[in-house]
Amino acid sequence: MIRSFDGKSPKIAESAWVSEAAYVVGDVEIGQSSAVWPGAVVRADFTKIRIGSNTDIEDNCVIHGMPGEPMEIGDNVVITHGAVVHSRSIGNNVFIGFNAATLPHTEIGNRCFIAASSVVTEGMKIPDGSFVAGAPAEVKGKISKKQLTWIKSHLEVYPPMARRFKEQGL
Repeated sequence: MIRSFDGKSPKIAESAWVSEAAYVVGDVEIGQSSAVWPGAVVRADFTKIRIGSNTDIEDNCVIHGMPGEPMEIGDNVVITHGAVVHSRSIGNNVFIGFNAATLPHTEIGNRCFIAASSVVTEGMKIPDGSFVAGAPAEVKGKISKKQLTWIKSHLEVYPPMARRFKEQGL
């Protein structure tokens, strides 16, 4: 479901796909070849949310910005099942694991891997190339080649799958 709020309507690239079972509302911009899967909520009622190109917002994610703090999600980002994102910014080529949470005012750099069930605490700034895990989350080291491969392989599978869903009118 795609809805306007306070006179602001989502802007969705023609090549992007939003499931009919997702809820996208307000001042949202979704880039080329991105996907928003069933049960996901992208709620831009407080502030603008910009989602880059080739970004995957999986089932049951919640993306919600803070008042007066526009949210920027980069290109080639994978936000996996059940994640809750309140970050100020997420860089390019980032993986956010199952049920992870990023709390308000956080900034996640480029090429980062946030492990499943991690809680990135309020105001935390994650440097480029970091592997992050834990609740509360800590930078555990540099992202590994294997983790970078997971991002790449995920993005090789999900965008074509989203295109198939779109072609079939789902």
